[in-house]
Amino acid sequence: MTYSIIGFGNIGKALAKAFARKGVEVSVATTRDPESFASDAAAIGPTIIPKTLAEAVKADIIFLAVRFEAHPDVAKALATWQGKTIVDVTNAYGVPPEELGGQPSSKFVAQAFTDARLVKGFNHLIAATLDQDPAVHGGRRVVLLASDDDAAAAEIAALAEKLGFSPIKLGGLSEGGLLVQARGNSWGHLVFKDLVKFDG
Repeated sequence: MTYSIIGFGNIGKALAKAFARKGVEVSVATTRDPESFASDAAAIGPTIIPKTLAEAVKADIIFLAVRFEAHPDVAKALATWQGKTIVDVTNAYGVPPEELGGQPSSKFVAQAFTDARLVKGFNHLIAATLDQDPAVHGGRRVVLLASDDDAAAAEIAALAEKLGFSPIKLGGLSEGGLLVQARGNSWGHLVFKDLVKFDG
């Protein structure tokens, strides 16, 4: 299984650190030349590999960590995204709901990534929190996942566990997904909640 993160701002870097902590290799890419962010990647760790966008989209699991408005540009990188799982880490804050046809933003993103399996996740934590080790006071930081594809949700839940998080599945994009979505100028009820799960 191969992984990539598209977008290398605060959220992209925080995700890269999560992979680096566990020694899991992940490609990182932006629309810029990889040389321009190679030193930032190297500073995080040796398993963080700068690549071009064209190379990064070859991964099996792709974290979409760009500004919401930039997702259509990323979607153009491949004619079909069949066989790939996209983790939508974007937040459509400030985007009028009518621009999304009244749909949850993740459903809108799913339409751009033709034939991909889409999971909404890792977006409810601010970068400064996501940046930290998910092992907290003897528990594990929670990541919330929503998807209309149960197998994809299970796949990303397993990856979240591998990275040290405690995944909680919220159900489909139109139900639980709304709890972790921005809508117009408001946020879902679970956005910014820093939750910790204690086993036992």
